[in-house]
Amino acid sequence: MPTPVKITGRSSSITNSFVNSIIPVIEPTEEQIKRALQILVIDPDDMTCAYCGDRSTEWDHLNPLVSKKKPTGYVSEIANLVPACGKCNQSKGNKPWRTWMVSAARLSPKTKGISDIDQRIELLAEYERVNHPQCIDFRAIVGDEKWDAYWIDRDKIFDAMRDAQKLAEQIRIAVHEAASHTEEL
Repeated sequence: MPTPVKITGRSSSITNSFVNSIIPVIEPTEEQIKRALQILVIDPDDMTCAYCGDRSTEWDHLNPLVSKKKPTGYVSEIANLVPACGKCNQSKGNKPWRTWMVSAARLSPKTKGISDIDQRIELLAEYERVNHPQCIDFRAIVGDEKWDAYWIDRDKIFDAMRDAQKLAEQIRIAVHEAASHTEEL
């Protein structure tokens, strides 16, 4: 049977929306993409996951954009993106790439038994060294007042979600009682 959904269960989605809405996306040129794939030794006509070698389905942020519910300072740019399969991207989440690759996390390259993991780590380290992903201090750019106001707005949404959850529980109980009473008839 399904379990009741909680409004407050969506707080990480709200946080990710708040973070991702302020992170710039810097579109790469074809030449930048070509160079990135060369460094990673990935054939542009046969895109594979930089982490495990399976078929690539997407681009993953090498360094996470979000950590501890705040932006890390990294942005969406080719220097911080690598081809990845969906399984690796989901497994890695917001973890640092190097730590995750050798971790016991479900579907990490180590747990997948990837034989050339050390070479992949070396390629990714070289990729990062050559490209120098930007890490920006957002607060310093916009100032304390604007930065703090932004996160206060997020907290107001969380407060409203908690209040709405309390009402939702009261409504669910009332509807459940009515539905249970109807079944008895």
